Amino acid sequence: MAGACLVVAASAATLGAPAEAEAAPTDEPAVQVTIDSFGPTAPKPGQPVVIKGRVTNTSSVTFEEPQALACIDRTRLASTSALDAISTEQNIPMSERDSCRNLTNDEQTFQPFDQPLAPKETVDFTLTVPWKEWRINDQTGVYVVGVAFRGQPPNSSRIMAGRARTLMPVLGKEPLTRPVNTALVVPLRHRPTQLGGKNFANDSLATSLAPAGSLGRLLALGRQHQVTWLVDPAMLDEIRQLAKGYVVVGENGQTTIGTGQTVATTWLKEFDAGRARGNQVVLLPYGDPDVAGLLDSGEPLKKLVAQARTKTERSGGELAPGFTNGLSLEGGAAAGRYLAAASGGFTGATTDDLNLVSSSSWSASTRPVLTSTPVYDVLTPEGPDQIVRTVIANSSLTTGGPDPETAESPLQVRQRFAAVTALIAAGGKGAASVVVAPPRGWDSDGRATAALAGSLSLPWIKATDVADVVAANPKPLTTKAPAAAKTNGVLTETQLDGIRQLDDATTTMQNLLVDGNALPEVMTQALLRSTSSGWNGHPEEARRFSAIELGSANQQLGKVHLVNASVDRGLRKEIKVNLAGSKGTFPLTITNDTDWSVRVGIVVSSANRSDLKIKRLPTAVLGPGQKWTPRITASAEQNGLIRATAQVTNADGKPVGKSQELLIQASQYGSVGWILVGAACALLFGTSFVRIYRRVRTERRNTAAATTAATTDSSTDGSTDSSTDGTTADPAHDRPEANGVPEAPDASLKEGVGSKDG
Repeated sequence: MAGACLVVAASAATLGAPAEAEAAPTDEPAVQVTIDSFGPTAPKPGQPVVIKGRVTNTSSVTFEEPQALACIDRTRLASTSALDAISTEQNIPMSERDSCRNLTNDEQTFQPFDQPLAPKETVDFTLTVPWKEWRINDQTGVYVVGVAFRGQPPNSSRIMAGRARTLMPVLGKEPLTRPVNTALVVPLRHRPTQLGGKNFANDSLATSLAPAGSLGRLLALGRQHQVTWLVDPAMLDEIRQLAKGYVVVGENGQTTIGTGQTVATTWLKEFDAGRARGNQVVLLPYGDPDVAGLLDSGEPLKKLVAQARTKTERSGGELAPGFTNGLSLEGGAAAGRYLAAASGGFTGATTDDLNLVSSSSWSASTRPVLTSTPVYDVLTPEGPDQIVRTVIANSSLTTGGPDPETAESPLQVRQRFAAVTALIAAGGKGAASVVVAPPRGWDSDGRATAALAGSLSLPWIKATDVADVVAANPKPLTTKAPAAAKTNGVLTETQLDGIRQLDDATTTMQNLLVDGNALPEVMTQALLRSTSSGWNGHPEEARRFSAIELGSANQQLGKVHLVNASVDRGLRKEIKVNLAGSKGTFPLTITNDTDWSVRVGIVVSSANRSDLKIKRLPTAVLGPGQKWTPRITASAEQNGLIRATAQVTNADGKPVGKSQELLIQASQYGSVGWILVGAACALLFGTSFVRIYRRVRTERRNTAAATTAATTDSSTDGSTDSSTDGTTADPAHDRPEANGVPEAPDASLKEGVGSKDG
């Protein structure tokens, strides 16, 4: 009603209605009824039932004549689907809920309290219900029973102000027809706390490992019961480091010595002892990643799912062959596109790997039938593998009581488990198998899971592990994968962005190394831990973890850097370079201060000019502590100051560390300068050519004139002194100038001048 009033008020405001809105009705007086004990768990006909609990007045009024009364809904539920269909009655006022009828014929079925029940006051009750008072038949079935509170608030008649219900399985006179092989999966996981080496973000993991902690209690279940442990191998690595010794890094960077070394050592010993007793261990992908979130994000995060699975295959399969490698999906993350992508296609995948999915991923109408077997071939047409062998955990076994507000209490979980398995045991022939796996975040303190483990002692239950369940069902049925929304991850976009940055730094570092396999394992572990589903609900811890690991990765990348002398420019440091002429070279030195051999390149680019041309250099290999000083060949079309950057890169050309600013002073002619120089040269050489040409032409003219005069003189002399054979005798004919070639220009000029003067 309150929600409806808010919607009405919002609509009125939108439509410009008056600001005054009708006030929401006040809550009716109510109390909280809690059932703490119910026994026996599954009574037989004739057995009395004892119900113990308490009533707390959560209202602001005092109830007169208070009393607690046992109640029952006499509708016999004979199938698991009928259990799932029980109404929660959340939309019905408490005083009008009548599905659980009060028992008042026997004074043991109700308890009046001596004093009025004042606000915040709590009173205990104990009700013993004789079998006949239930007034039900002797057949096997399940009934909804409970305890109601009645009292009289001021100025009112007596009302039912509170009620709690639970499930009561009844074992009829006819014996149950089959045993139920039950594999209880106990999750052992914790959000990452290791920052690298001995450094941990906090002590929450160590606290959880203590006997009273959630991980301590869950581990202890393997002492008395056969269970299957679902374990994050990254958490095991962290616990092993805790056992060796560790420090907690505070927000201010100060460290304190961790105090969980002893509890971690004890926990590991108990874990190994539990494995020795035959408890199966299923290892999750390393870091317990948010599979749906990573796959929905596409590359590069998509590949981290396969990396996490490969990491588990190596750490679990090779180092401890007794482990089973597996995958656990629930909710929308169990859709076919996720199941297909995460179940195979990675290094080390085998047919023995376990794919565990919760039945809650399917809608009630499409959910596979789990009354005989939990092993199915799930159709995944959108994936590389179109059929995935899958174990489906029956989520109905952990649903708890019919009232949502108490559904996760240990008692309600126990009664639900007993009710569902009793109906399965009575519903067919031949052995039946079920797998029960508490969903993520369902049992914060481990008490409800402990109640499930205690239920393994019920007479129709045969405790086993998941491996035996799979082996007992060699011919699985087939079902379609569940439908899901467009995105189904649990990590926020901010958290995913932090993973992207860390992945980029880690990938850059790996490609920087000559041997990519030499990448420090702690960097791979940190990247996979950053993807953990355990970060859901802990955004600040996730942010701090990613920031610290990114800083550590960048610190390693920064060890490969330029070492040229630089000059300070305020907050900037720059390297000055002079470039003379159209081309020039200058040196830059890169040093490798890491412990590994690296392959590096260098890229110089202009920040303010497009005419700077840099000759590309090949990459070079630098051993630990080595330096490389290549000469950079550069050219520029214009003179002036060029602001550029020098960036060290890895073999893939990805930037490594921070770039270094360069100031390049180019001293050379630009295009206009070259045009002016060319014009001047053309003018100079053109003028010289004209002068030379004119001089040569003048000389030839003078030489021709002199030759003509000499020929005339010879002819005159020959007419008076000719020889007998008719030839002219000329002693000067053999001289070079007699053939029209002057002996020397200066001599000819002198001769010409002399002739004129003569």
